Amino acid sequence: MKVAALFLALVASVSAFAPATRMARSQTVMMAKKGSSLKYVDAIKTSELPKPGKATSVVVGGLDVCIAVATDGLVYAVGNKAPGTGSALFGGKVSKNTIKDEIYGTEFSLTTGEPVGKWMPGGLGFLIGNFIKPESIPVYKIKKGGNTVQVEVDTNYKSSYESGYWRGILDAQGKTDGGYY
Repeated sequence: MKVAALFLALVASVSAFAPATRMARSQTVMMAKKGSSLKYVDAIKTSELPKPGKATSVVVGGLDVCIAVATDGLVYAVGNKAPGTGSALFGGKVSKNTIKDEIYGTEFSLTTGEPVGKWMPGGLGFLIGNFIKPESIPVYKIKKGGNTVQVEVDTNYKSSYESGYWRGILDAQGKTDGGYY
């Protein structure tokens, strides 16, 4: 009896390390890459716009967008993340032509998104700015639609971005093809 139990244990341990026979599996693609689809999407009611010289943050089509009202009353839409650091721009000071990152002091053009003036002049920016190259922020087209402000965004951006990560049904090891590491 002991010999039989020892033999079964030996067979089980050897089969655990033997290469498995792989069966062909079909792959299910959960999210296909889609092309760009630019559309105007409602962002904020005109009654909820901030005062001139201020900004607010909204999510439009899955994107974090900063709606800024310049000191002359014109409304702009730019990306809400400062390049390099990822800090939110909506808390920054808005002038006639620029929005200022409240943490590192970089000013960005509201019309082009390009940095204006010195790169990261405030806070620890004098250190961090030496390692991060100056970059621009995205600028979005904007229009008034009834009693709302609409922003033109790529409505397929989020699904296109995620399509590189979610390829199919995952197995216990997080692989889509059933293979081993």
